Amino acid sequence: MIKEMVAAGLALSGMHGMNGIPTAARGSVVSVTRVAHLSRADTTAYLRGDGITTPVRYGVDAYRVVYRTVDASGGATTASGLVALPGSRARRLPVVAYEHGTLVLKTDAPSTDGTTRPDRARTMAFAANGYAAVAPDYLGLGEGPGRHPYTHAPTEVSASADLLRATGTLAERHHRSLDGRVLVTGFSQGGHAAMGFGKALRTGEVPRFRPAALAAVSGPYDVQGVETPAGLDGRVAPRNAVFYFAYWITAMNRIYHLYDRPAEAFQEPYAGLVEGLFDGRHDEQAIAGALPADPQQLLTPAFVNWARQPSGALLRAMRESDGTCSWRPRIPVRLYAGSGDENVPIQNARNCAARLGGANVIDLGANVDHNASIRLALPGILTWFEQIVPAPRG
Repeated sequence: MIKEMVAAGLALSGMHGMNGIPTAARGSVVSVTRVAHLSRADTTAYLRGDGITTPVRYGVDAYRVVYRTVDASGGATTASGLVALPGSRARRLPVVAYEHGTLVLKTDAPSTDGTTRPDRARTMAFAANGYAAVAPDYLGLGEGPGRHPYTHAPTEVSASADLLRATGTLAERHHRSLDGRVLVTGFSQGGHAAMGFGKALRTGEVPRFRPAALAAVSGPYDVQGVETPAGLDGRVAPRNAVFYFAYWITAMNRIYHLYDRPAEAFQEPYAGLVEGLFDGRHDEQAIAGALPADPQQLLTPAFVNWARQPSGALLRAMRESDGTCSWRPRIPVRLYAGSGDENVPIQNARNCAARLGGANVIDLGANVDHNASIRLALPGILTWFEQIVPAPRG
């Protein structure tokens, strides 16, 4: 593994963003670590090891990039992400942004895990076909400080945008450039993040970059209208609902102040331990083993009633992350989902398509579980992206 420390490449100017953070600092590079240097044959073997059978045209160099960004309150922080570049001779590259699904361990993020999780391999599959591929770890995961603001659309977007800016700097250091076109995809939480990032690109929030197409898989786009009611009435499998509710409520409390004491939201004995479970050092098995099997055992009756009829801070938390589908894309959009998904009901995708003013919802089938949806969708997404923005060959 080769590490090259890179000084911040963007000088601070007199322009300032939110809360006085210098605008020019966002997306500046703090450090770069090469985490993979694979030949074409090595890349093929690596992807096959994760069950990815998409074509491989090039070897791949992948890097963990630590960069400057903003936190949920607009203050300065850092985040990390994965950048994968193809071993082609092309000097000007279109971009694929891959947004990962729910993770709880910091070390499971795309830039820090290359063996036990598939997110790095999924990102590298696009680079192996000639794209510059990026995968933000999001705030609080990978090498980012603090805790992860789970499914918080504003910081999913800011982390993605600032990694894209940092990727431009990294590409220049390798005598390459990004051509400004961005193909956006993501799975589960990452479907939600992809939709928000596509919206930000479409509305000009990331100068010099524009979306070319968007393919989101099994995203929880409608927490208020679908995901929360489904978690309470059993359409989301109860153990899955417990995990999501615990993660989401504790994360949103740090931003929107949903409770003063955990016991206001969570029943004992869980109130005393639930916040500590999501510290980035417990894995899914440890968390699931410490929590009950049903949301009615986890949440207080008062909080359940509030969730069913949200108001105040809870309603604000839902609405500020549920707006990812409230735009007019004017680019091709595909929403992949499974009608039998017991984690994220397909109605999320149908509601999102309606809010977009029409998008292609692709039902992957009633027998396709949540995790299988991305494995089925990924090859078709790559083929579709290649039709819209072909990567340069050579």
